[in-house]
Amino acid sequence: MADSYCVFDIETAPLSWESFDEAQHEYLLRGTASLEEQNKKKAEMALSPITAQVVCLGIIHFEKDESGEFIEKKRTSYLQDNSLAEGEFTSEDLPNGAKFVRCSEKTLLTNFWKLLRQYPKLHLISFNGRTFDAPFLMLRSAILRVRPSRNLMEGTRFNYPLHTDLIDELCFYNGGQSGATRRYNFDFFTKSFGIKSPKSEGVDGSKVAEYFQAGRGKEIAEYCLRDVQATWELFLVWKEYLSLR
Repeated sequence: MADSYCVFDIETAPLSWESFDEAQHEYLLRGTASLEEQNKKKAEMALSPITAQVVCLGIIHFEKDESGEFIEKKRTSYLQDNSLAEGEFTSEDLPNGAKFVRCSEKTLLTNFWKLLRQYPKLHLISFNGRTFDAPFLMLRSAILRVRPSRNLMEGTRFNYPLHTDLIDELCFYNGGQSGATRRYNFDFFTKSFGIKSPKSEGVDGSKVAEYFQAGRGKEIAEYCLRDVQATWELFLVWKEYLSLR
């Protein structure tokens, strides 16, 4: 397999309701009959790059040394702060030694594509990245007029280069709602393989928008990196015991 890996994960939140016009409001709420249904639709906006934004990007970059050991080169969580101008950022160290960087969403995306441009053979590792993170990053980049340095959707459903999406691997590219290849969520998979769940400290994806609005960005950044760390640990188990190609 590759000698250089980047484990990545994003956290997203809906764009402000006021940023859409009346026609878009009607379209987004079409078919709802109650306030509860409307709130559900608004929460689901976080899942689309057309109606949501990347509020955090977590990455860990590993390289193999001559002995085959993985050496960590970078561990960073980028938090969106659109009060900063394009290209500006602030940086501090988290208690675990990772970098916590605040920057605009456009700068966040630019830095991600810069990393992939710098390492053209960098092998990406994700959980559900082909279905969510990858298309989200590409479309948000286009909306903000940032040109991706790599087509993250290159390849086919069953064969795509320079990317291991663990949900595909653990479901043997045949995921369903039940049976031996059921598509369990990340929390369930990590616990099943004896890995500490990133949600064990009380934060999960459903709380990201609330935390972001409340200014609790550092908690989002730490949670995102826990997601990335757990993804790496799950990858190592898969690589040793199930990567039989």
